[in-house]
Amino acid sequence: MSEIVHLERTRNYLQSGDVRRALRLWKEYVRRPERELWHDDEFGNVYWYCCGDPFEARALLDTVTQAMSPRSAAELRRVVGRSDAVWNRPRPPYEAA
Repeated sequence: MSEIVHLERTRNYLQSGDVRRALRLWKEYVRRPERELWHDDEFGNVYWYCCGDPFEARALLDTVTQAMSPRSAAELRRVVGRSDAVWNRPRPPYEAA
């Protein structure tokens, strides 16, 4: 998407490759096992300090979407929406032990 490249060049809050990294980080995060997500919530996640916060990445994707033309924004929303669907998918109930 050439519009993303243009935004990364012209916006002071973006660097080259930021949108691609944000998409990758969000996609990887939502596909993690639920058990790992639980530990993030309990103990914090020091991994985020070096490699990026997936929630900040998701917020960046929203910001970029707002800066894009409607057609390109819709295309990016479709891509992000696939990961959002994984994140929002209901979990099966735990079996009684």
